[in-house]
Amino acid sequence: MRELSFTVPERYEGVSVRGFLRGPCGVSARLLAQCKRVEQGICVAGEQKIATDKLHAGEVVVLRLPQEQEGLPVHPNGAAPLAVLYEDASVLAVNKPAGMILYARAGQMTGTLRDVALTYLEARGEMPVFHPLYRLDRDTTGLVLLAKDRYSASAVPPTVQKVYWAVCEGTLSGSGTIEKPIGLQAGSKVRQCVCAEGRPSVTHWQAAAAGQGHTLVRCVLDTGRTHQIRVHMASIGHPLAGDDFYGGNRALIDRQALHCASARFVSPAAGEQNVRAPLPADYHALLCRLQLSAPELE
Repeated sequence: MRELSFTVPERYEGVSVRGFLRGPCGVSARLLAQCKRVEQGICVAGEQKIATDKLHAGEVVVLRLPQEQEGLPVHPNGAAPLAVLYEDASVLAVNKPAGMILYARAGQMTGTLRDVALTYLEARGEMPVFHPLYRLDRDTTGLVLLAKDRYSASAVPPTVQKVYWAVCEGTLSGSGTIEKPIGLQAGSKVRQCVCAEGRPSVTHWQAAAAGQGHTLVRCVLDTGRTHQIRVHMASIGHPLAGDDFYGGNRALIDRQALHCASARFVSPAAGEQNVRAPLPADYHALLCRLQLSAPELE
């Protein structure tokens, strides 16, 4: 069973266990409630504590995380090997290829990112759990961060800063911000659109290189809506190359040219990290065909 330790600083002298863990430690209300049901789940110097107990500076609060385990895939050998970019005791960073979905659904019961991640962790003798910190579409490639426990699953996301690279149709220069609400298109279960009743969505873009009717664009998101970059760039008349779902052309690449290239984040186990995911072969080929220089992944 995994344990987490938090030392009480002087400024939190006299604060309650709940206030300290929910505040500076970033423990979710749900996880705190689960730890209270674990034997010796919240302790100081080996003594069980309750949420209203007062803490003193210098004390070390130890959380024993509840046991968790997901069912392993029925056919783990049917999946591609996991491409690990970074790993510590709290976070696993992987490079997702095109065509891989995160979770199983009707008609595809193996080969998902969940399958290969659980198989990888189980083979290493670790608890096989699957906590993706965000999602990438089936044909979007690049970095996906997975938390190894419930605490990291809630503590890491607020610290994550991702960079995406997109190849858009048309010529763009300079930079800009697209701030348009995104919601489900009427009559569709999948397609998103810019609409007044949608959720607030913000995309910052910067043109890196342009040529042959296309532009390589660096994107940073303030929000994480479904298909956000694809919908926003299409909404200003520059759909992604290969993204025929939102008006792009598949003549040069047979999927949306979108790659999650890097992420900065703070790991509970190892502090601040910056992980990069190399561009896949089809993306490199597209840039070469358009005579665009490959970006420095950051």
